[in-house]
Amino acid sequence: MSYDLILKNGEIVFPGEGMRRGSVAVADGKIAAILEPGEETRATRVIDCTDRLVMPGLIDPHTHIGFGDKENDWLTETRTALLGGVTGLFSFWRSDDFNATTSPWIDSAKAQAAMDFGLHFGVTATRHVEELAALSQRFGVTSIKVYLMYKGAAGAAKGFGEVDDALLFRALQAGARIKGGVVGVHCENTEVIPVFREPLKAAGRDDLPVWDEQSPGFLETENVFRVAYFGEKAECPVNIVHMSAVESLDLVRRLRHEGRPPINVETCIHYLSLTKDSGIGNLGKVNPPLRSQADVDGLWEGVRNGDISTIGSDHVPRKRATKGPDIWQATAGFPGIAQILPVMLHEGWSKRGIAIETLAAATSSNVADLYSVPNKGRIVPGFDADLVVVDPEGETHVDAANYPSHSDYSPFEGMTFRSAVTHTILRGQILAENGTLADGIVNPGRYLHRNP
Repeated sequence: MSYDLILKNGEIVFPGEGMRRGSVAVADGKIAAILEPGEETRATRVIDCTDRLVMPGLIDPHTHIGFGDKENDWLTETRTALLGGVTGLFSFWRSDDFNATTSPWIDSAKAQAAMDFGLHFGVTATRHVEELAALSQRFGVTSIKVYLMYKGAAGAAKGFGEVDDALLFRALQAGARIKGGVVGVHCENTEVIPVFREPLKAAGRDDLPVWDEQSPGFLETENVFRVAYFGEKAECPVNIVHMSAVESLDLVRRLRHEGRPPINVETCIHYLSLTKDSGIGNLGKVNPPLRSQADVDGLWEGVRNGDISTIGSDHVPRKRATKGPDIWQATAGFPGIAQILPVMLHEGWSKRGIAIETLAAATSSNVADLYSVPNKGRIVPGFDADLVVVDPEGETHVDAANYPSHSDYSPFEGMTFRSAVTHTILRGQILAENGTLADGIVNPGRYLHRNP
């Protein structure tokens, strides 16, 4: 038999299972076969993957497309992601009227995106909760997010006047009625933050560590308890997104019990590689804040043992100019989608010896499972041929100028990570090769309409 593409004699990574040498054969955009080492067959193109890793393409579960240049973010950010081995993403979509605005937003993505994409609905009003059942059916969105950081004055400043515990519980009740539904929550007690913030501002503090001090980790943990407990009572699976504090993870471990709704945990690469003491100043402002090295190490142990099931970037493609003039006025968030795999392999696999199949699960198969995405996230015949080839002995040096992102900086700027992506493949199409995007990418991205 002849195939379209063969990734020959690589170390194939099977998420959650292990790694073994072999070749991956691709035909008609699908994984057609897993071949034994040395097994000869024909293909239109053969890539020698000797001493290379062949992994499932990454699916970033946590991005904010449209928060940089709304008209062009789908174009620039998906192409940036391809250079880092990402072949799919989910982005948070907020709107006063989901019924009226979601189709145009999806259409704009279809016209620009270079990879497959899905949406999470950001719930900020009672109206959204009341419409969720119909919205889920119409748009194939099974995942929603509630922003506890937008309660009270913090929400009013953003134009959100209905975010409270009642909205949270209603959202959990609605999520429980959606097949495959999961409710993600930003956990951060903004009602207590002023107790810390006001004296720190009065003292004239203007440094990165103060952002952690004004919203310490236990304010995340307190909200985690509320979300998990309400989730149990509403019989709804929850997802603690972008967990930053190891104390929060310790609490989740105590709250998990057989027979109760799942408490899923997501963290992000910056909480696994950067700290409040990283010396990057205002560029490191993010919500929740960067924490201590002890938090970084503790979260990594959560990845190792599976207590943390998914890892994303929380990618926000704004400009460096928005990160000032001081820590208090700087925008929160930063880009990072192209650094997921370099951070995972350098910090997790190389430095800490975490099994690569565990990392692949957290960045591919677990994401597909949690968000009900069929035929993605694994290297299995019949699945989409979304693949990434990695040179484990290569290096990735982070320079924002090397990416087409709207953002012009990186919190990882100047860092060098062991490993380098050599090929990114979406449904059998080689879209990035040796640090360069393929010529003439004609927006191959498809919308992930989920119907569990």
